Order: sequence, then structure tokens, then C-alpha cells
Amino acid sequence: MYTTYGMREDRTLVAVLDTNVLVSGLNFPGNEREVMELGRRGRIEACVSRFIINELILVLERKFSYSSRQCAQQVDALCEWARLIEPSTPPVSASRDPDDNPILECCLECRADYLVTGDRRDLLPLRSFRGTAIVNAAAFLQIFESSSVDP
Repeated sequence: MYTTYGMREDRTLVAVLDTNVLVSGLNFPGNEREVMELGRRGRIEACVSRFIINELILVLERKFSYSSRQCAQQVDALCEWARLIEPSTPPVSASRDPDDNPILECCLECRADYLVTGDRRDLLPLRSFRGTAIVNAAAFLQIFESSSVDP
């Protein structure tokens, strides 16, 4: 059940993690890794889709020289704590980059409070999409810390 602001009544924030957040969180210390850690510990409901996972695999292989086995290990670990969303909503065309639209569809399907992304060119300028705030990892961490999510 959701409140007027989209946050679940149990006060758990629902956040779609964009591919670039996952890539950064897996490879570098910083805000993106902290956001992922919130998901790992169940402090937020982190959501991803097959589209995001497929993009993640491509980037890890091409830009970071992960082997297929290493990618599979990372995806398996991710799927242990992140909710896998299969969008069934009609396709959207809200981003000027058509490759970002499946990420927005994931937000709609899981009724995300936030889309956490580092995409300064296409997604962050939207600021919100049908009830989902679009923020970077640093802003999300500030929102999380200032909310009453923490028991």
C-alpha cells in the first residue's frame, strides 16, 4: 500500500538502480556503492529489470574486462537482494535517448519512489517521471538519511 507521496506505508523507499549506478558501485568506492549497500541490507527496496541487467553485463565485459563467469557471479549476487522487475506497462518515450525508456518503464512497473542514476545528459534533466523522482546517488543518500526510513 502506498501513501500520497508514493512511499510505501511501511516507509521502505523503492528505488530503481540505473545501470551506471550498478557499474560504479561494483567497481569503485563512493555514493553508488553506498546506495547498493542500502539495497543489500534491505534498507531500501532496490529494483532492476532484465534490460538493466543485460546492459550491466555488456558494460562490465566491454569496459571492465569481466569474464562471463565474473558477470554471472555479479548478477547472481545482485538478484539475491534486488527485486527483478518485468515491465508489463505500455512502452514509454519520455527520454530523448530511447535506450533509457526501458528504465523508465521499470520505474512505472514497480511504482518506484526514486530512480537513482548518474545519467546527467538524459535522465537527470527530467527530474521526475510519473511520480518517480530522478536523482543521483549523492542526492538519494541525503534523502534516505533525512527520511524517517531508519528504525
